[in-house]
Amino acid sequence: MRETTRVVVDRGRFQDTVTPWEDEDWRAAAVGWAEGELAARGLRPAGQWRVRLRPWSVLVRLPVPGRGAVWFKASPPGGAFEGALTAALARWVPRHVLEPLAVDADRGWSLLPDGGPLLRDVLDRGTAGPTVWEDMLRQYATAQHALTARVPEIERLGVPHLPALALPGVLDRLDDTPLRPVDRAGLAGLRPRLAEWCEELAAEGIPDSLDHADLHEGQLFHPVPGRFTFFDWGDAVLSHPFCSLAVPARRARDLYGPGVLPRLRDAYLEPWTGAGRSTAELRRAVGLAWRLSALSRAGAYGRLFPGASGAAAAGVAEEGARCLLDLLDDPPL
Repeated sequence: MRETTRVVVDRGRFQDTVTPWEDEDWRAAAVGWAEGELAARGLRPAGQWRVRLRPWSVLVRLPVPGRGAVWFKASPPGGAFEGALTAALARWVPRHVLEPLAVDADRGWSLLPDGGPLLRDVLDRGTAGPTVWEDMLRQYATAQHALTARVPEIERLGVPHLPALALPGVLDRLDDTPLRPVDRAGLAGLRPRLAEWCEELAAEGIPDSLDHADLHEGQLFHPVPGRFTFFDWGDAVLSHPFCSLAVPARRARDLYGPGVLPRLRDAYLEPWTGAGRSTAELRRAVGLAWRLSALSRAGAYGRLFPGASGAAAAGVAEEGARCLLDLLDDPPL
């Protein structure tokens, strides 16, 4: 990064957050790596760099003539698998994910191309309705189904594995989450039933797969009708695949009302039909996984840079608590 390069830093609501970007040596190494990888491809950044700092990532937008922009991302130690996972997914399910330009797996760094308009941008233009969510979930579930055979390889990349029977232990490990006494008591009272739900879900025999764990309209590109590109795998876990449905279904419900939910569920389940499972069994599994998905999402909020503390860490902990409380809500499906 040349001294004349203009850099705009966005800390969002985490004004006191501490990330590696504050370390001059780290910053020089990261910028040098990104510029070197671009130079190896005959590319050079030009113009204003936009740096987005959060307790869980460093994201830098680098304008590149002829390509629009590329993105440098640094993940925290707890999510350092993201770069290697993204590269592996580009080999295994290439039509569904971004292919990184470069990855430094040891340092948790990735250099990513621009994927076009986000689904959020398309929705803001008013050019898409509920059916776009059905198409998206059908494509996402197709990728998940294909990845069931890759679970051992994905786990070796460092992605946490949380099979259904392990989920009660996740609740136990989150015992220090900031909660009101009434909410803590409610979760404690739910603990015996939680084990039963997990046993029932595991008994369905649906194989574990990759759960994005934060699949909303800002985490996928929608460059052309019928095509979606999924990215931002830093919260991902290996778990029951149906745990992925709750986040996007809630977003769509907020936009279109609860009547959209059965259609989204059935579109998501299409790639999972067969194998001797009835529609009723699959729908029951969706209801169980909807509730249990709160645990993997709450746990992901602990993947922060080591220097995160103070108000930034407290704000993230509050978000994790909010996820955890979803366990207390009856699934709408």
